[in-house]
Amino acid sequence: MNLDLTQKTAFVCGSTSGLGKASALEMALLGANIVLIARNEDKLKSVLKELDVSKNQKHNYIVADFSQVDVLKIKLDTFLLENPTVHILVNNTGGPSAGAILDANLEEFNQAFSNHLLCNQVLVQAVAPSMKSAGFGRIINIVGTAVKEPVTGLGVSNTIRAAVANWGKTLAGELGPFGITVNNVLPGLTKTARLESVLNEKSIQNNVSRATIDKTVATNIPVGRFGEPKEFGAVIAFLASPVAGYINGINLPVDGGMLGSL
Repeated sequence: MNLDLTQKTAFVCGSTSGLGKASALEMALLGANIVLIARNEDKLKSVLKELDVSKNQKHNYIVADFSQVDVLKIKLDTFLLENPTVHILVNNTGGPSAGAILDANLEEFNQAFSNHLLCNQVLVQAVAPSMKSAGFGRIINIVGTAVKEPVTGLGVSNTIRAAVANWGKTLAGELGPFGITVNNVLPGLTKTARLESVLNEKSIQNNVSRATIDKTVATNIPVGRFGEPKEFGAVIAFLASPVAGYINGINLPVDGGMLGSL
């Protein structure tokens, strides 16, 4: 099975922590040259030191804030002038704030749409030409299980995630003939800082221990536990590999079976 990513370059967004970082680490283990993208340069430099270099890889980073889509475009154009070839793009950024959809204001929708869909569009337009030239491309969107089942209390996120998923499915049809696949990956409850924050908040709101909250929440997951970032990163690395060339246009849950839908 060909999982080798040697001489492949991967852009990984939101890669200083959580699922983005895990994805970068796993692809580096398969030989990819990683370009980390996030807004905190100190954290980018720290993750850069953690990336595997056993296959003579050359890793790099781009400092970019996804709340400024025009600046992101400039940063990408500048980087690609000297580093024009990209084979893999992992789209990933922090989710919108929680809250009921009826209470959300228009600016929340506008900002989330920009951070997620517009930035994804800018990134794809920047890297697709080199993928077409190489006859190889992998675009992987880290979205969320709300694509299949809306999550109570995440009104804006439910809306925007669905838009990104349909955007990705449309791209899969357009780019497939060029050897470029586009897939959406839907993380479930994985041990990240975001999940820690949510569980801590539940613990405070319900006046019960974190251990009790963890046990209660985990009972809704058939495998009986939260996911590890490394497990999620391995799925991203597989989809990025040559062997996954016939997987295109799907929504892939990585949730331990938590979703009730197919």
